[in-house]
Amino acid sequence: MLYSRFIKPAVDALAAFTGLLLLSPLLIIVTVGLSFANRGKPFFFQTRPGKGGRLFHIIKFKTMTDDKDAAGNLLPDEQRLTALGSFVRKTSLDEIPQLFNVLKGDMSLIGPRPLLPQYLPLYDAVQKRRHEVRPGITGWAQVNGRNAISWEQKFEYDVWYVDHISLYLDLQILFKTLKKVVVREGISAEGQATMTAFKGSK
Repeated sequence: MLYSRFIKPAVDALAAFTGLLLLSPLLIIVTVGLSFANRGKPFFFQTRPGKGGRLFHIIKFKTMTDDKDAAGNLLPDEQRLTALGSFVRKTSLDEIPQLFNVLKGDMSLIGPRPLLPQYLPLYDAVQKRRHEVRPGITGWAQVNGRNAISWEQKFEYDVWYVDHISLYLDLQILFKTLKKVVVREGISAEGQATMTAFKGSK
């Protein structure tokens, strides 16, 4: 398809470069603030699967500390989420550094969210299709519930996007994302600071 193969990657690269230039003052401010909140660690790097399941290193702002209990285990998310980190997460500022991933070609502005590598063997045949396109900073699942919907529903939205990708749909998602950021909807699953781990569909 002409749009997904040629136009979309070019638009992604141009938008990411422009976004990084325009948002550079904000990037600096948030980086400094999180450096203090997270004891010198403003960024979070993690391996994620991209298109075709190829692994890459995603970069986000670090919104939680590395505090551990007496046994050396990380404390629950809600106890490690700092006040500044909570604000950064609710306003989706933690996603901004992923523009570097888009510029590199690992990600797209819009597509299924890149999840953890350990989820790969847990997907069924249909759910695996979410990796037929490059992962995105935002996507169809994010504007239809984000972390407040079930994993199964999230994957259904992801695969639906793969089958219906178009410029019109991407523009829809972009504008809906801006609305979600303003009203701060769907940041967490009910009763959770973020989202519970995926353990496979029953």
